[in-house]
Amino acid sequence: MTDLGAFLGRQLKEIRAEAGYKSQDEFAPVLSKDRSVIGKAETGEYPPTEAVLEDWLSLCGITGRLRTVLLAVAKIARMRDGGPVKAWFAGWVDAEGKAHTLRIWQPIILPGLLQSPAYARELFIATGLSEDRASEYVQSRLDRQAILERPEPPSIVVVLDELALHRLIGTAEIMREQLTHVIELSKRPNVHIHILPTRTGANAGLGGPIHLATGSGTPEVLLIGALIEDQVTADPVQVRRASATFDAVRGDALNRADSRNVMMEALERWND
Repeated sequence: MTDLGAFLGRQLKEIRAEAGYKSQDEFAPVLSKDRSVIGKAETGEYPPTEAVLEDWLSLCGITGRLRTVLLAVAKIARMRDGGPVKAWFAGWVDAEGKAHTLRIWQPIILPGLLQSPAYARELFIATGLSEDRASEYVQSRLDRQAILERPEPPSIVVVLDELALHRLIGTAEIMREQLTHVIELSKRPNVHIHILPTRTGANAGLGGPIHLATGSGTPEVLLIGALIEDQVTADPVQVRRASATFDAVRGDALNRADSRNVMMEALERWND
């Protein structure tokens, strides 16, 4: 627990009580969260995610400058606490949330925006996180996926290596759920998912995953996958190189209809 987290927790407790929610048990169903989420937020053990805090403040009628300050305090507290939004990653989360276009190349696993909760949890557990910590990271990932449900969602172009569809993450049931989820997303007009067939062999994207976020009136931001820690940059030279790599990989990938057929065939494999 950080001092900043404890300070935030005290404010949230007072705000809840002043809004008429006298207990955590009373507030939990209104917030649509388990009581433990509220308890950990109010003690400062785990500062709430941005989405949870937004709902918390809205339910309690907090607006204006106080709302802005508490949101900023929470972001810093989560970084210091070692939560799912690391200081180095905050720039990407901000760019992703404001982007009108996202371009993603993923050669190993499905990218975070397309992951089901169970699939994401298995990945976090594999890195050594505890069950509680993994739950926090999964929630953070789901919060990021909220951009898919905006009234005007971003245009998302994803290129996946075909092998990612056949790599077992967790169980066959989890893979069935995950592929079903991706297939449904691929039917949305703003989500373009393309499969790079394994028969392609060597390709321009074998160096690692690439995420590019393009917003209005802001520099394009690049998230580069790395072995130890991903890198976020708006350096125009690196962005241009990554963009060229993405275009090369996209050029070798299947069209949307053929890609969906490949995904459905992979789903059938996990149904066997």
